[in-house]
Amino acid sequence: MDKTIIPLTINGMAIEARPDMTLVEAAWHGGVPRVSGVGCLEGVCGSCRVMLRRGKDVTVALACQTFVEAGLEAVFLPPQEAPRHHYKIEELTDSWEMQSRFHEIFPEASRCRHCHGCVKSCPKGIAVEEGVALAAAGRFHDAGEAFFECVMCELCDSACPEQIAPAHVGLFSRRVTAHFHLRPPNLIHRLEELRQGRSGASGDDQ
Repeated sequence: MDKTIIPLTINGMAIEARPDMTLVEAAWHGGVPRVSGVGCLEGVCGSCRVMLRRGKDVTVALACQTFVEAGLEAVFLPPQEAPRHHYKIEELTDSWEMQSRFHEIFPEASRCRHCHGCVKSCPKGIAVEEGVALAAAGRFHDAGEAFFECVMCELCDSACPEQIAPAHVGLFSRRVTAHFHLRPPNLIHRLEELRQGRSGASGDDQ
């Protein structure tokens, strides 16, 4: 066998790939059905969720961040179901009640078992449990910072036996922080530039 070719299995299909390929690239080049449109190749879209089997060891990862390995079995996971936690950000008007509102929206957050499943499943190395605990304690800014690298692949959601949906806890934390506080200075500055440019353009048309 050519040592520059790596044999592996993706979605039950035996393929061969170059050793410099990621699983997404190997799936594309190998013609694996229903995978041709998956993946941004930059680790930011979170759509290429895969379950990996190496012998008896089973893990999860992002396919665009995982290189091919001889004998590896990979299965692309289907998208998560629609979020079960619903809220309208415009209805969150009282920051003093935000912690109680959080627990109404995410009642499971207080039942974390500290099983570390979410932490082990996160391809970005986020301290997921800590982020959830910060949000549950009402420290939404800190929770948002903890989830800063989150790409919403929702592998942590899949790994949580209490169905806490940690990725959505992080998203909620970032949203309420922005809702009740000034936006980052660079964003404020850019928005003001856009407003001034728009008003200037309107003046030119008159």
